[in-house]
Amino acid sequence: MARVAGLDLPKHKRVDVALSYIYGIGPMRSMDILKATGVSASTRVKDLTEAEVSKINTEISRSYKIEGDLRREINANIRRLIEIGSYRGSRHRRNLPARGQRTRSNGRTRRGRRKTVGSAKPGTGAAPATAAKA
Repeated sequence: MARVAGLDLPKHKRVDVALSYIYGIGPMRSMDILKATGVSASTRVKDLTEAEVSKINTEISRSYKIEGDLRREINANIRRLIEIGSYRGSRHRRNLPARGQRTRSNGRTRRGRRKTVGSAKPGTGAAPATAAKA
């Protein structure tokens, strides 16, 4: 099993697809990496030689910020937006969409499950208004 950037790549996948399992590398970046290293995109991960794996590793570490470093940088950017009190920071703080999407009818991915407010089942609250006075 090939270990690239501290992550085990799936053996039976093509190299261009397997590289996109790394956080921070998508399809275009994986093709750029393979072009720079001279590795064929159609080879399977299990068929890679040690030399090819080391070439891919050095290219990734030399040119790209991935996995933990990238996550830390993104979190630091979000924290900075929150601290300076920007609109985007306030949206992040309240766990709402930060890029202008509507939230009246959609946005459930970001907002979570619906929290119903003010509707109770009949008969579970106060006494009904039509009760006779004694």
